[in-house]
Amino acid sequence: MDSAAVEPSLYTVKAVFILDNDGNRLLSKYYDPELYPSMKEQKNFETNIFNKTHKADNEISFLEGMTIVYKSSIDLFFYVVGSAQENELMLMAVLNCLFESLSQMLRKNVEKRTLLDNMDGVFLVVDEIIDGGVILESDPQQVIEKVNYRADDNPLSEQSVAQHITEKLALTSNVLQSAKEQIKWSILK
Repeated sequence: MDSAAVEPSLYTVKAVFILDNDGNRLLSKYYDPELYPSMKEQKNFETNIFNKTHKADNEISFLEGMTIVYKSSIDLFFYVVGSAQENELMLMAVLNCLFESLSQMLRKNVEKRTLLDNMDGVFLVVDEIIDGGVILESDPQQVIEKVNYRADDNPLSEQSVAQHITEKLALTSNVLQSAKEQIKWSILK
């Protein structure tokens, strides 16, 4: 087997961030602590990406050994970052799910002011799509149903937060149990 081949991994997404039309960070989540460990390195990376992409007409870019898919809307830029070996279609599915979920949640008004007014829901959407770099969901309808977020309702009550945390813990428990079973069966082979 080729030693240069990269082992497949569930940890597909390295980072997700949303910038405004001036390149300022509105939201960012980095899932690989070794990638850009300091805030300064993260902001420098985001600035480099923004400078390369804000006037471009593409949907994909490569920078600093990373594959970046992006989309713009009015005064926002959405980015999903993966490793150089990552499948661009997978990253694009995450980006489209993020954008469509936010579009539904914000009632098709995906702009900076509305996004900032509903930031709690934005974080819930990101957390439903990606957990620790692992893609959990790529269907915007499923994400919106799980988040159960309405822009004009009271979005976060103690009960809804507790329910969300309970569901995340149950999902994490199921993933860990599945991983244990796979490891057990691979050892027994």
